Amino acid sequence: MKNATGVHETPDSLTHAIIGAAIEVHRVLGPGLLESIYEEALCLELIQRGLQFQRQVPVDVWYKDQVIKGQRLDLLVNDEVVVELKSVSATPEYVTAQVLSYLKATGLKRALVINFGRKTLVEGVHRISL
Repeated sequence: MKNATGVHETPDSLTHAIIGAAIEVHRVLGPGLLESIYEEALCLELIQRGLQFQRQVPVDVWYKDQVIKGQRLDLLVNDEVVVELKSVSATPEYVTAQVLSYLKATGLKRALVINFGRKTLVEGVHRISL
């Protein structure tokens, strides 16, 4: 997979680049802001790093051959990695189940949960894969 600058990326280099961008956002802004602020700042940082992404991507859930709408991915980076953003002191346990359902619904294999509410971002990053 090539990024916007034409450089080949491995799956690990992509998640590493996303985490690096999130660390920069957290370094500059610190914890305590609204999730929407971090989403906007992370998008600006991803653009600066040449990564392609989509925001607030609708995800359909199927129930007995019927589509139920209403779920949205915070970010989808390079059409490969789901990024779920939070800004809380502790990541709620339900978030893992939520992200796993996003992966199943989209057929994707990798996700990152990034919680900007933690004192250090290393404590707030969780990798999830199927």
